[in-house]
Amino acid sequence: MGRRSDHTRPQIEQMLVVEGHKHMAEVGFARFSAREVAKRIGYSIGTLYNVFGSYDRFLLAINTRTFQLWTAQLRSALDVGGADRIRCLVESYFAFARSHRNLWLAIYDHHLPADLTLPEEQDRLRGELTRIVVEEVAAVLPPAAAPLVPSLARSLVATVHGHCAFDLAGAFALMGETEPVEMALARVRESLGAAARSFDGSSV
Repeated sequence: MGRRSDHTRPQIEQMLVVEGHKHMAEVGFARFSAREVAKRIGYSIGTLYNVFGSYDRFLLAINTRTFQLWTAQLRSALDVGGADRIRCLVESYFAFARSHRNLWLAIYDHHLPADLTLPEEQDRLRGELTRIVVEEVAAVLPPAAAPLVPSLARSLVATVHGHCAFDLAGAFALMGETEPVEMALARVRESLGAAARSFDGSSV
């Protein structure tokens, strides 16, 4: 039976997100159970829906927590990664996906319903990860490239994501490719180099 008077609503929300995040890491998106999460913290599934409003909003909160974890790990990696920060970005992308496979996949397995908008605070938290990439890309390109940087950064993330998804799915192994990180890094450097040369003839 739910312990309806034991915690405040914000406390219950936090408990559900923390436990939901753990459960997602354990079983993955396809086997995830909101009812199991509620049960683990001693509340009913009705309480979960009262707090979040819908299953999709609950999943959004869990995936946002993953973005926060990812952002923290990327910042830590950059702090100790040395001078080649572009390499660090690419390696960190693969490292996070490989070590948090279920959480990483859940971000892309959950498709946001057309009538559901990402809450502003969650959008801000998720955006921190992209902002780091934008800043690092801007740092290796000439100042004149500034208007191009946000779009280029998103394109580079998509490039690395594709290589990483192939890696996790085993597709590269089937092709006989053994260095997916280096492949992704090479494509990123090619794009950055072309962008740099288009402005001042330099390379990255």
